[in-house]
Amino acid sequence: MPLLLSHRPPPAAAHLRAAAPAWTQPLRARRRASPPQASASAEFPGSVPGGAQMPPLRRRRRSVAGIDQDELLDPEALADPDSSFYEINGVRLHHKVCSHEDEDSPSDQSSDATASAPGQSRISLPILLLHGFGASVFSWSRVMRPLARIAGAKVLAFDRPAFGLTSRASWSGDDSKPLNPYSMAFSVMATLAFIDYLGAEKAVLVGHSAGCLVAVDAYFEAPERVAALVLVAPAIFAPRKGVKDSETGEQEGRKQTVPNDENSPLNLFARIWGRFVALCKHIAGLVSKMIMAIRGVVQALYVKALVAFLRSSLGAMLVRWVMDKFGILGVRNAWYDASKVTDHVIQGYTKPLKSRGWETALLEHTISMIIDSASATRVPVSKRLSEISCPVLVVTGDTDRIVPAWNAERVAHAIPGARFEVIKSCGHLPQEERPEEFLSVVGRFLQTVFRTPNEQVFQAAV
Repeated sequence: MPLLLSHRPPPAAAHLRAAAPAWTQPLRARRRASPPQASASAEFPGSVPGGAQMPPLRRRRRSVAGIDQDELLDPEALADPDSSFYEINGVRLHHKVCSHEDEDSPSDQSSDATASAPGQSRISLPILLLHGFGASVFSWSRVMRPLARIAGAKVLAFDRPAFGLTSRASWSGDDSKPLNPYSMAFSVMATLAFIDYLGAEKAVLVGHSAGCLVAVDAYFEAPERVAALVLVAPAIFAPRKGVKDSETGEQEGRKQTVPNDENSPLNLFARIWGRFVALCKHIAGLVSKMIMAIRGVVQALYVKALVAFLRSSLGAMLVRWVMDKFGILGVRNAWYDASKVTDHVIQGYTKPLKSRGWETALLEHTISMIIDSASATRVPVSKRLSEISCPVLVVTGDTDRIVPAWNAERVAHAIPGARFEVIKSCGHLPQEERPEEFLSVVGRFLQTVFRTPNEQVFQAAV
């Protein structure tokens, strides 16, 4: 007989269903009777009914120092009509050139009170202008043309890599490029290349702040190419000269005389004591070498860790935050009277923030400075200032809050024959804040150094 399949639940299932609590039955009935639920979004006011999708949320635009970071451009797209570019080792260096024969342009920001007087001779030497950290060619805009008139030759200012509108070259420690474009060595090479670019055998180098390091290093690299140095608010640490120990001679004069008898108790004690002191010195030397070795290893590890952090995404975030919070504040703090910092000045300093890759370039420049400072083979510039033999002028503002005037004075004292000038009521940027006084000081220096002997006799007779 065919098997009859029963659709009734097994006794165990029927028992469980029967054992369900009584209060769940109305809930089941209500659930069967309720209409289909609408989407959860319809329960909230302002939501989109049915299957329509919400419009995508608008992404918050990034900004650094008031500059939109979502619409960055290549540096050359930001160039001015009088801008030029010169390629060195694949890096396109933005620069501007002024000649004493050029006519004034309507947009010229130069001071008009400093043209050379009719009786003044011109030195006929080109001048190269080297800006400081965070600055650019813009920093020299008020003095370029007057300096060209004073010199009777061309004046050139260029943006060092990582600043201004010079191209942002990619670089890493294992890069195949022959020279790090963000290093001091590259800036020195570019400086000497621009002297060749002007067709001159030598030039006057005018550096401001960190640009003074480039000027001095260029002198040490090729002293025959540098006619004179003008160091404006030099960011060169000049330590005080050590005071000679006057006690050394006194100690030598106090040496005790001992008897010639080698068997005397005093002589034996002196020999034993001398050997003990020699042993102590030897042990101290070994300990000192161990400490220096450990210090070198720790320093190397620290530098590697710091470089790795700066090249990470956190490093880029940090530099954007610093520039956003302190960039404009730093410009205002560099002036003696911050109320005179115009929108034109702020725009000149923030314009490079529109360049694509500016933060990476700035980080690579910082990394290069860290590696150079940690190098055991590199002699600090401050220890070589006494080797400079060309004419030098050191200029500073009396209220410089970034590089104090007393440090500039020490730099001047450390360089043989250097002249030192202080501009009153002036901060870190004399060429911008007090252009007339700055040009007067520089012009007087150049005329004194480079005028001919006949002119000096005539000047003395007058």
